Amino acid sequence: MDRRTSIKWMMAAAAAMQSLQLQAGDAAARDVAANQAGYGTDPNLVKEWKPGGPWPLTLGENARKTTAALCDLVIPADEKGPAASAVGVVDFIDEWISAPYPAQRADREIVLPGLLWIEAEARKRFGKDFSSLGETQKAAIADDICSAAKARPEFAAAAKFFAKFRDLTAGGFYTTPIGMNDIGYRGNMSLEKFDGPPLEVLKRAGLA
Repeated sequence: MDRRTSIKWMMAAAAAMQSLQLQAGDAAARDVAANQAGYGTDPNLVKEWKPGGPWPLTLGENARKTTAALCDLVIPADEKGPAASAVGVVDFIDEWISAPYPAQRADREIVLPGLLWIEAEARKRFGKDFSSLGETQKAAIADDICSAAKARPEFAAAAKFFAKFRDLTAGGFYTTPIGMNDIGYRGNMSLEKFDGPPLEVLKRAGLA
């Protein structure tokens, strides 16, 4: 899957999606403040947090392995840089779906059942955990759910999950320094020397 194509997934607005009709069990996740009324005070976003600092994280060990394998299928390592999991995208997704805000809670209800579906499908087809499959086997599952418009009816819910997961993977990857460098985005970087706009630009603007 081409990294450049992932940009389209990140930039596309995600439509509201119904939850998959699966239960997210303890093997995939720990509950996060289930009885919490509201989300309280926002964390200090100026502070540098470690994973799990602002709020308790969700994904268990097995779910993190599944997430890493699926992330790397979306954005694999290539000559331009590392795979998504190597730059902290698993932590990003875990922190995102663990956040107490309404939008993130809604995404949590999509992502957790989707990860369970991926694992169940891997065992059903190949008798192994998803993270243990070969790249061709992983791609075979992903190919059936990579397009919500083209997915067969039995894969419709999983395709909605995969669309959300791609958005989160791309969003996590392309907001890291490595991801921004991959697309040539320099951001607000200080310049060692700046002599002002070029003379031809100033002349065109009537300022020189």
